[in-house]
Amino acid sequence: MSLLPETSRRVTEIVTSAQSAGRVPSLVLGVVRDRALACFTGAGEAPRPDAKTQYRIGAITKTMTAAMVMQLRDEGAFNLDDLVYRHLPGTSIGGVTLRQLLAHVAGLQREPDGDWWARTTGGDTDRLIEGLSFEKISWPPYRAYHYSNLAYGVLGAVLQRVTGETWPSLLAKRVIDPLGMKRTTYHPVEPFARGHVVHPWQHTLTEEPRLDAGAMAPAGQLWSTITDLAKWAGFLADPVPTVLSRDTVAEMCAPVAISDLESWTHGHGLGVELFRVGERVFTGHGGSMPGYAAQLTVHRPTRTGVVAFANAHTMPTPGGLRAVTTDALTAVLDLEPPLPRPWRGAGTPPPAEALRLCGRWWWMGREYEITWAAEAAELRMTCVTLPDRDAWHFRQESPTRWRGHTGSNAGEFLQPILDDSGSVTSLDIATAIFTRTPA
Repeated sequence: MSLLPETSRRVTEIVTSAQSAGRVPSLVLGVVRDRALACFTGAGEAPRPDAKTQYRIGAITKTMTAAMVMQLRDEGAFNLDDLVYRHLPGTSIGGVTLRQLLAHVAGLQREPDGDWWARTTGGDTDRLIEGLSFEKISWPPYRAYHYSNLAYGVLGAVLQRVTGETWPSLLAKRVIDPLGMKRTTYHPVEPFARGHVVHPWQHTLTEEPRLDAGAMAPAGQLWSTITDLAKWAGFLADPVPTVLSRDTVAEMCAPVAISDLESWTHGHGLGVELFRVGERVFTGHGGSMPGYAAQLTVHRPTRTGVVAFANAHTMPTPGGLRAVTTDALTAVLDLEPPLPRPWRGAGTPPPAEALRLCGRWWWMGREYEITWAAEAAELRMTCVTLPDRDAWHFRQESPTRWRGHTGSNAGEFLQPILDDSGSVTSLDIATAIFTRTPA
């Protein structure tokens, strides 16, 4: 569904103003809603806006590398708390975990040895691993958030060693092909935007080289289009379970570290950035390579997102490209709040174990209600007394036990208490006893 004309005009105004003030050759942006591209706009003539023109997406690549790590974890190939030496034996940084690498809390320095990898032709994985001296750990893990490109080069090496396949091959098989991202490639494929340095005084354009990042490719190699990256944004907002389960994407988007301990406006999950604007928390990632800037920003509760590219790294405007996407996304959410999903009745009644738990319950003078959510095959428990509280969701693990997976009861058990006749008299939720009456 397309945006309303007034909303599209406001988004276009944000983009054209940013392109002009930021002095970039071109700036393109797409709005995604319910996995579909709802609006495309752009400004500039080098090249002219086209949703199928490739730009380099830089560190947004990390979100796809992280997704593959989570896929293999879900398949049992490893645990996130495995130490690196288990998969890369002999490395001096083997005492950090995969989870710490994903969240940039492993204490690793930002870059590998040698010249800056974004401006040189990258070496192979063996050379990267050989350069991992102990000095690359700047401070003990979990001491503080410290963004590390090197961490994602290491994760790429782990993926390669565990599977026996190259990172590009894994990416095509596990992410790009399943989501139909046909214009997301390792090397640029025409038509693609040339990246530039914009001279600060003369405003002339100097084209940047487009180098192969080699072993550091998992940190920032990819090229994509608005059309393709919209599919990835749509996936992060509303996951396709055949690629990655909803629970696993939610796990990726939960904060592991907060990077600004005073204002709490920016943090990091497992491969994705989290940033708060007002009362909303957005998920996504920025990206840059010489001559390019990119940004993906998603509001998961409304299944809405924005992706944007510019073909110059510098934008002398407050907030850069992230501010452009958050401004555009905020405008869309303010002007066009998403419609609720249509209600559909259950095709079949709940299973007997769930049916006997549905209805009203009481605890500590508060009234609760349990209902059956057929579309998710789970129980949902809401507080009638405090209706603004989020519901607790429980999934069945056995005939007499349900495990919570949201809110304060995530990981806790709901267990019915039975009388001698086998009837449910009360509920035990993490030792709190709920009864059918307010006694």
